[in-house]
Amino acid sequence: MQPDDKEILHLAQEAGKPDQALALLMKKYKERLYWHIRKMVIVHEDADDLLQNTFMKAWKSIGKFRGDASLYTWLYRIATNETLNYINKKKEGLLNEDSDMEIMLGNKIETDPLFSGDEIQKRLQKCLLALPEKQRLVFNMKYFEDMTYEQISEILGTSVGALKASYFHAVRKIEAFIKNEVF
Repeated sequence: MQPDDKEILHLAQEAGKPDQALALLMKKYKERLYWHIRKMVIVHEDADDLLQNTFMKAWKSIGKFRGDASLYTWLYRIATNETLNYINKKKEGLLNEDSDMEIMLGNKIETDPLFSGDEIQKRLQKCLLALPEKQRLVFNMKYFEDMTYEQISEILGTSVGALKASYFHAVRKIEAFIKNEVF
């Protein structure tokens, strides 16, 4: 049985047991956050490191959690920010940021022994890599993680209208890639 968010917060804030709260938090959200991060960075080791960073940041600040957002969206915001910061730092070291990053990650999809997707899944992932970062993030959260626009809005701090537009454009670009078989 999954631990309740109120129970986790009670342990962290009132009972003064942040280690126990972190263990419950990880049990409840580890897999979902891992795949959220992995879809952005592709590489298992990078996703694993970013997941650890996410939980360390959460552990350090869970005692100050105000409850303005749900625990779920708060963790996703931390994970998303960690991932985007990591991607931006990686891009700084590349000459032609976007295309070099796209090529590098595309190659990782082909050679990663932990990527178990079939050819269609690999092609879809390569299509997603060609999208602008925000469109890819919104598409992943809406399509793969089945989040509502309201949840995504809380996590990304963007209006629902802008998110709908990003998702619409992402879908159209993916359809165009697949139709034209641009891979």
